[in-house]
Amino acid sequence: MMPPPLLSVSSLSVAFGHREPRTVVSDVSFEVGAGETVALVGESGSGKSVTALSIVGLLPQGAARITGGPISFEGRNILTLDDEARRHLRGNRIGMIFQEPMTSLNPVLSIGRQMTEALEVHRGLDGTAARRRAIAILEHVGIANAVARLEQYPHEFSGGMRQRVMIAAVMALEPRLLIADEPTTALDVTVQAQILDLMRTVTREAGTSLLLITHDMGVVAEMADRVVVMRHGRIVETNAVTALFRAPAESYTQALLAAVPRIDGPGPSRPSARDLSQAPILSLSGISKTFHGGGWLRSASATMALDDVTLEVDRAQTVALVGESGSGKSTLGRIAVRLTEPDSGRVLVEGEDITAARGTRLRTARSRIQFVFQDPYASLDPRFTIERTLAEPLKVKGGLEAREIRRRVASLLDRVGLPANAATRLPHEFSGGQRQRIAIARTLAVDPAVIVADEPTSALDVSVQAQILDLLAGLQREQALALLFITHDLSVVRRVAHRVAVMRAGRIVEVGQAADVLDHPLHPYTRSLLSAAPVPDPLGRGRPRLTCPPDAPSGPLRAVSPDHWIAS
Repeated sequence: MMPPPLLSVSSLSVAFGHREPRTVVSDVSFEVGAGETVALVGESGSGKSVTALSIVGLLPQGAARITGGPISFEGRNILTLDDEARRHLRGNRIGMIFQEPMTSLNPVLSIGRQMTEALEVHRGLDGTAARRRAIAILEHVGIANAVARLEQYPHEFSGGMRQRVMIAAVMALEPRLLIADEPTTALDVTVQAQILDLMRTVTREAGTSLLLITHDMGVVAEMADRVVVMRHGRIVETNAVTALFRAPAESYTQALLAAVPRIDGPGPSRPSARDLSQAPILSLSGISKTFHGGGWLRSASATMALDDVTLEVDRAQTVALVGESGSGKSTLGRIAVRLTEPDSGRVLVEGEDITAARGTRLRTARSRIQFVFQDPYASLDPRFTIERTLAEPLKVKGGLEAREIRRRVASLLDRVGLPANAATRLPHEFSGGQRQRIAIARTLAVDPAVIVADEPTSALDVSVQAQILDLLAGLQREQALALLFITHDLSVVRRVAHRVAVMRAGRIVEVGQAADVLDHPLHPYTRSLLSAAPVPDPLGRGRPRLTCPPDAPSGPLRAVSPDHWIAS
């Protein structure tokens, strides 16, 4: 006889609004067994997070209501519990890890206080015992010098360390069920691998069940026993992970898996010999940059972000700049468009040195090199209509009448696959993928020769990501655009890049043709990045993780083949 499931969601429906309620989750049913990992997958708006919030009773009060159920946990219907019983259940028996730990950790309370509070409330431990438990669990999740770390605040931790703290705080209470909502979306590939390994270890040791919410099919393949696929608030398919990846039954699941970029997949077509025979469009030579911290309350400190970096991008070519957070890749991208000033070195765009350009000359140079930011919502003025957003660079460039500007705006929207009526709307009326299309349209308004794209798809669903990558590839073919594509997603690198430059601690440690770097990596750091990348194939589980030794070479580049260089 099969044991009853730990969690059973039956015909769950959730509606938002009162006068005209809108159903966002409809007739959702699934189970999570004891010790089982179930992945709840789907695109933004599919209802994954609303389902999770319904389980823990964290739906926004007054805005949402559950219209169907029940939700049974350990044999009890959660929906019939009073507030006190739910508070006891939440954290104590059901733990939750949110996508962005900085928003769920209190910035004004020390890590120690935030960890011990739950132990005192739910476990009845006194201050000393709670502190001992907090230190032990922090050490268990790999945080060194845990005693000192308890006195620090969330802003003093990196993103990966904050996520470790969240896992430690939740697992300190030894919950029966852990709900993890996109726990690795914003993390570097190596940190993501560490967090996934950690979650796998702590849940296995504690016998905790895991409900993993994600749109990353590589993470699903690495972690899940079973997969529940959602779309438009409904479940479209449920299956064991191996069966689902091998033979998805529903067309939506098939399309979702087909859109996933693979590190072993095909790369882009090569630029023409004519384009490659010309001089580089973008040339960064000997770039160094040091940031100086400190202030009147603390002594000054210096961080070297870039150390003598040289890189070139040819016409119609995509160069992917990869590395972990803090490697210097975003700083290099900002220096390329003169959003950050280098301490030394030169930036050449189409052969012109723009390093010291000012005023009109700098504005003219910037029309040839444009920047696409990671978060389009933060880079679009929320008060401007899309027409005004796209018209602004055309007006700055000058020489166009109002009628011609409107025609150009309509043409730009068409080129990025948006309808003409989008011009009258505001940024908040668009999805994340549509906003990124608008941001790309704005960069195209001034006919640039180079686009620097800083993590342009990292926060997007897999199918929307595929659309944006296809859009950039199409624009590159049409206009022979040069792309400097900054990312930590190596599967995306395979799909878009002709050449790859790998950065570590402010220096390029390996650079060459994408196929050479990805298929035959020579530097220990590149090998460690590739070994940590999740593969969307359950049969790839258990691959060995390689680590890069601290003393790995970081000196001047030396050629190992005509177009493959590594640090010596």
